[in-house]
Amino acid sequence: MLLKIFILFTFLLTFTQADEIRPAYLEVIQKTIDTYTFLLKVPVKNDKKLPMKVKVIKGCKEKGLHITGSVNDSYTDRYILECTQNLKGKMIEVQGLENTNIDLLLRLEFLDGASQSTLLNPLQNTYTIKEDASSLQIIQTYTWLGITHILMGFDHLLFVFSLLLIVKNMRRLLWTITAFTLAHSITMAGATLGIVHIPQQPVEAVIALSILFLAMEIVHEKQGKVGLASRYPWLIAFIFGLLHGFGFAGALAEIGLPQQAITLALIFFNIGVELGQLMFVATVVLIALLLQHLKLPRFMEKVEMFVVYGIGGLSAFWVIERISVF
Repeated sequence: MLLKIFILFTFLLTFTQADEIRPAYLEVIQKTIDTYTFLLKVPVKNDKKLPMKVKVIKGCKEKGLHITGSVNDSYTDRYILECTQNLKGKMIEVQGLENTNIDLLLRLEFLDGASQSTLLNPLQNTYTIKEDASSLQIIQTYTWLGITHILMGFDHLLFVFSLLLIVKNMRRLLWTITAFTLAHSITMAGATLGIVHIPQQPVEAVIALSILFLAMEIVHEKQGKVGLASRYPWLIAFIFGLLHGFGFAGALAEIGLPQQAITLALIFFNIGVELGQLMFVATVVLIALLLQHLKLPRFMEKVEMFVVYGIGGLSAFWVIERISVF
């Protein structure tokens, strides 16, 4: 019994951080036959820049000055390398990555229109640039990015978790999750392709507000007041899913897309998001089925309300925090 309480409490405690752990980003673009622009974007952790830099590549030298700055809680470092030979076949090493717990997305673009994308990590901080990269590389990279993004996107998962608390019928749950998936797929594609645009900060605030709304709906239902979320969960999931899609698009914009394969990368990033979401839903449903065997309905109802009030308080804090940075 105590173990079950601990699991639920730990689950809620996990969401006390709203900001996901974003990957670092290294973009290399060939501008002329012998020059390349480098952009290294490193996320802030505990208000400090992670010590990370690209090791000087043999046969290359810096041209001009480093331009440093900050954007969206990340430090940026821009510079130009002049190389005597093409970078294909050369090895890129990101020093300092091995001392972190984050991934780094490396994206390269060449004059001939070809591009390469791969994920580096603390155990593998080097990449040998290929002569020709396959579409499979893009599929693997962006699918994994989608999975990790949703599993580390605590606010998105908390919204889905709240829906699971409202919808207890498996058939209705299927329709609700499908509506949420369809909605955020539409807006993520539209925003990523530049068809529609909404400022990111208001979107993040409304995402937090959507979680608070669901928490209030759960409380009202317990008090005998059946609200919209209980009667039409698929509609609520679809409406707020449109906003969550803009949140996914904002993250994807920071990561970047290979120019010659934008559609492919977008599709498989979205597939990765859905796979991560299904993994989360399956885990929660499995835990719920296990909890049913406790046969302590009144006690578990109290635990559920404890979790719901925690969700409400946390999402209210996020709303205030995100509005304050407008």
